[in-house]
Amino acid sequence: MPASGGTAAAIAARLSAIGLPTRLEEHTRFTTVEAEVPETLSAESWREVLDVVAEADRFGLLATSLNGRTLWAAVRKTVPTTGDVGGPGYQR
Repeated sequence: MPASGGTAAAIAARLSAIGLPTRLEEHTRFTTVEAEVPETLSAESWREVLDVVAEADRFGLLATSLNGRTLWAAVRKTVPTTGDVGGPGYQR
């Protein structure tokens, strides 16, 4: 598993330990973790959640009246340090 996947999996595990159901999704450039956040989450649990998602490269909260609250965190996949990083046509 790439480093980003390991970090994302660790974030998901820690959120699950707090009691939030999570899901992981792989994308081309990043791995995301999403968790449904209940209305009844205590202030102490929110602090724990914020400590956990601070490990991600980006995070946020999507709140709607229809779907409730979904917390998300994105971890960038590592860029190769050697080889054709710029792709074809990349000029140095």
